[in-house]
Amino acid sequence: MTIIGRVAGRKMLLTVVMGGVVAFGAGCSNSDKAASVNGEEITKQEVYDKLYKQNGSAMLDSLITEKIVNLESAKKKVKVSDKEVDAEVKKLQESYGGEDALNQQLTSSGLTIADVKDDLAVNLKIKKLMEPDIKITEKEMKDYFNTNKASYAAAEQVKASHILVETKAKADEVKKKLDAGESFDELANEYSTEDATKDKGGDLGYFGKGEMTAAFEKAAFSLKEGEISDPVKTEFGYHIIKVVDKKAAQPAVYEENKKEVKAAILDQKTQDTYSDWMEKTKKKYKVKNYLEIES
Repeated sequence: MTIIGRVAGRKMLLTVVMGGVVAFGAGCSNSDKAASVNGEEITKQEVYDKLYKQNGSAMLDSLITEKIVNLESAKKKVKVSDKEVDAEVKKLQESYGGEDALNQQLTSSGLTIADVKDDLAVNLKIKKLMEPDIKITEKEMKDYFNTNKASYAAAEQVKASHILVETKAKADEVKKKLDAGESFDELANEYSTEDATKDKGGDLGYFGKGEMTAAFEKAAFSLKEGEISDPVKTEFGYHIIKVVDKKAAQPAVYEENKKEVKAAILDQKTQDTYSDWMEKTKKKYKVKNYLEIES
């Protein structure tokens, strides 16, 4: 996603610029080796210069922008709370398919969740700074809602728990104990091979159609609330499924979604007008790019 590339680039530029400053400040010469090939040296300064030429200008612009945003936020008393940043992190996790998927992407990029939170905080400040000048009419909101109505409708959902085992014989054993009145939660903890859910009584939360493998979905949606299935075979093994709750499909209602509609339009207008806003805001500050002057 863009945010990861942006944070990664900013982090790299800090290494380049600070590395160069340290080298010059310590009086290091080109004999300060980074590597050698057949005795031919590659200096650290060559590495810094190459990295800066490839990415430095754009990333330094990003750092300058961030500084301007922070100064403008301080001037206008714009603040971003940890709660707001955490809400944005949750949205980001959902867009990646969950917390684990995002963490894997961050790790492969050499980043941490703290890096992402810093970037999200800047984005939130920008939105708050720009919002007073962005006008959104009732007509715009209704038009947007009608165009995107399907995305605001609530699909039928099931809340279920399951016990996953490897063999049919083991599944039959578990089902027999359940029929005898033993606790589903306790049996999930004892028998289930799925580590992510066994300690939570096999709880899968709510899910809609298309989110689970076909055989599992068919069984779950056919059960009534409180019912427990016979063993269901999937590519993962054998499941005993218990339906805890069901939510019927709900049509989209404008009045119930006004807040989300307005937020979506605000996001779009913020993106569309950001460049002009930043150009105008930048003129309020004396910006000197010393690396540009040196080059």
